[in-house]
Amino acid sequence: MTIVVAGVVDVDPGRRDDALRGAKPWVDGALSQRGCVRYSWTADLNLPGRIDVFEEWTDQEAFAAHLAGPQYRGMLGHMQGFEIKNAVTKKYRVDLTEPVYDPTGVPRADFFTAK
Repeated sequence: MTIVVAGVVDVDPGRRDDALRGAKPWVDGALSQRGCVRYSWTADLNLPGRIDVFEEWTDQEAFAAHLAGPQYRGMLGHMQGFEIKNAVTKKYRVDLTEPVYDPTGVPRADFFTAK
């Protein structure tokens, strides 16, 4: 079952770009881990100090290995140097995925392949 992590980290707006640049080795390291499909820390263009976090893992075991490993601990240590003002992340179990657009090119909110 796919695991998705989504969240935000708020830091001083004047230090956000430095935080993201310095995080690149940890992001690259996470992306090289087994089961990591996406691992993205990006600037929120509407809130100057906000970093958006998005991760996708193939399964719970891969995500658990990440949480127990050096990439996670390294990112945690790196970000602690940037006076985090707020951080909220949530994990989601995904039981069904499908495209937003159906075969005719129409965007749909319903899960049209579910029977």
